[in-house]
Amino acid sequence: MMNYPLLLRTFLLRAARYFPRKEICSVFPGETFRYTYADYFRRTCRLANALTAAGIGRGDRVASLCLNTHRHLELYFGVPCLGAVLHTVNFRLPLHHLVHVINHAEDRILFVDEEFVFIAEMIKDQLRTVERYVILTQNPRLPETTLSPVHHYDDWIASHPDGFEFPEDLDEWAPALLCYTSATTGDPKGVVYTHRGIVLHSFAVGITLGVREEDCVLHVVPMFHANAWGAPFGAVALGCKQVLPGREVINMEALCRTIAQERVTFTAGVPTIWMMLYDYLEKGGWHDFSSLKSVYSGGAPCPSYLMEGLNEKYAFPICNAYGMTETSPLALAAIPKSYLKDRPKEELYELKRSAGLLVPGLEMKIVDASGREVAADGSQWGEILLRGPWVAGEYYRDPEASAAFFPDGWLHTGDVATIDGEGYVRLVDRTKDLVKSGGEWISSVDLENALMLHPAVAEAAVIGIPHPKWQERPLGCVVLKPCARATQEELRAFLGERVKARWWIPDAIVFLDQIPKTSVGKFSKKDLRAMVADGRIKVPRGAGDDAPPR
Repeated sequence: MMNYPLLLRTFLLRAARYFPRKEICSVFPGETFRYTYADYFRRTCRLANALTAAGIGRGDRVASLCLNTHRHLELYFGVPCLGAVLHTVNFRLPLHHLVHVINHAEDRILFVDEEFVFIAEMIKDQLRTVERYVILTQNPRLPETTLSPVHHYDDWIASHPDGFEFPEDLDEWAPALLCYTSATTGDPKGVVYTHRGIVLHSFAVGITLGVREEDCVLHVVPMFHANAWGAPFGAVALGCKQVLPGREVINMEALCRTIAQERVTFTAGVPTIWMMLYDYLEKGGWHDFSSLKSVYSGGAPCPSYLMEGLNEKYAFPICNAYGMTETSPLALAAIPKSYLKDRPKEELYELKRSAGLLVPGLEMKIVDASGREVAADGSQWGEILLRGPWVAGEYYRDPEASAAFFPDGWLHTGDVATIDGEGYVRLVDRTKDLVKSGGEWISSVDLENALMLHPAVAEAAVIGIPHPKWQERPLGCVVLKPCARATQEELRAFLGERVKARWWIPDAIVFLDQIPKTSVGKFSKKDLRAMVADGRIKVPRGAGDDAPPR
């Protein structure tokens, strides 16, 4: 076989040559911008020329503080195909974390959406390596700003040629993109994605999830979140129509209108987005999902009521997938095997609610505390370990964290799970979120899923709180639906009919206006524990005194 490097340039050149008429759309408030892959390629070439003229070369890092738009998509290929590294910055991070990741990456240029100029202005004096700012905007004029030196993106690339010889001699192991995790403790950790890893991950996405050239892909996942789960790379490689919703992604009316008008067939997102969609639909929101073929939920377990409600009431074909920043991210997908599709509906939903089956190209084992693989019986718990060509092998410039999470050539995910005889994995909890009560483990995920089956409950999170006798006891934190009513006793009785053991039932359930979220939309249990510790969440006195752990 030829010694031929796996590079992103092959995806870009294929799209430009064979799919020049296919469309890319950016949705803005009151406007949908459209252009073709031919236009996209010309502008991406201009970007590469502009970067070269600015002194950006191989290995240099540039950052994007941007929404999902066509301009951000140009950065996705223009930067790495040149040989530089695109650092996609999570604009939802706290300011001190934003400063840390940009300085830690040593970014030389910061590309900023006009919406986030105010963020860049707040941190600019703390950024040690940024040499210039480039603002991405639909407005023809540069907005007023204290950033300096600063350029209007379209003007900055306009004067450069619309052709570029993207190098063939890049090392396929060279870094292409850099993404930092949303840290729950300490500073965010950097994950470097190589050309080789992204190419192989894109092949796996196409094979596993069945994406084809005829598909219209809607990028709901933020492009800072594990490369929008890798979807833009596969979509460009295949020549798919792409829709980038910008800030309209949180406007459920606009999102439903976009799905219908653009005839979207494929999308993915975190459960928080799908909860917002379900709430909009339950209130009578207009929709037409007739074009949809596949919808994936990931990043956190999808509650049973949500998956079944979207499927049964609204023909929204959603199922689970599993991954993390460190796995590019696809690792598992809950797709029923062909000979399982005739199982009873409830069994099929149980399968679709699982984390799924390992995708081709990766290895996995689920091990107990002693490092032995657990039995594939669907009941024994263990930690998921993964390895493969698109799984990170270390954290960027962080040997201490690397030693903790990659001690033996495997990624130790921190996710506790079971595996059944068919190979389907069911998440039990994060190792840090398991509740240890009276020497026994309790799954917060199982309790949360059970609570969210109650018709009055909109959101539920369960955390462990200290207890002098039992070490920890679970505390339920619940947000009720508007105008709904429920009592602590009612919810505890509801759980008693659904959980495996009486001692799992939280001794107290508190009602909140909202559950704090992380920067990627997951429930922030760290913040909930802090709210209990400092008294912002009042726990009834004596909670847990009569609990009966084994």
